[in-house]
Amino acid sequence: MKTSRVSFAAALAAGSVLLLSGTAFAHVGVQPGEATKGGYATINFKVPNERDGAATTQLEVNFPVDQPLSSVMPQDVPGWIVNVEKTKLDKPLTVHGKQINEAVTKVTWTGGKIESGKFQQFPLSIGKLPDNADKMVFKAIQTYDNGEVVRWIEEAKEGAAEPQNPAPVLKLNAAPAEGDHHDAKTDGDKNAAADPKDSHDEAAAKTGSDTTARALGVAGIVIGLGGVAFGIASRRRTS
Repeated sequence: MKTSRVSFAAALAAGSVLLLSGTAFAHVGVQPGEATKGGYATINFKVPNERDGAATTQLEVNFPVDQPLSSVMPQDVPGWIVNVEKTKLDKPLTVHGKQINEAVTKVTWTGGKIESGKFQQFPLSIGKLPDNADKMVFKAIQTYDNGEVVRWIEEAKEGAAEPQNPAPVLKLNAAPAEGDHHDAKTDGDKNAAADPKDSHDEAAAKTGSDTTARALGVAGIVIGLGGVAFGIASRRRTS
């Protein structure tokens, strides 16, 4: 009876973990979750279907109006139709010396299906990312063919539990300092400037090592064969 109770408790705990894990991974999210401030990035909105007996037929992603992007380009997704909506900016943007008067506020994918237990990724190339913010929050709306609508629009607050329907968040990191970049050309120049004699000596040492190793290997084989022959001869003498 005690063993049965322990087994039941373990099964219940495992089931709870799986249930919670399934819920956690069922959110609409953005991947990768990080990008560089002031740059451009290719991101994917990952949309899982967590409903049995219903298929996802539409995804709507809303862009923050206070962080307008001058460029939003979708990649074709087989079976889906994409629609990009723009709005006129109250304050035009200047990007690469060019004035931008409108920005994307919404991207919608329709016409396809994400069946139960599957997911779909919707890629976008976006930029120029804000250089004065630490994140971008995208409010997403997922629609099922049974009429159900799930709004992934809740923003997580620091120190609070994760909301039930969190909005996809893109974290923005500062660009790396110039000194942090690894200069491949400099390394190449250093290698090119190395003393040819050093390279020759290194190659010779390597060749010598290989030769020694081979000689030792052959000697080992010869000794082994000699031991086998000696063993056979001893057996014959004993007989």
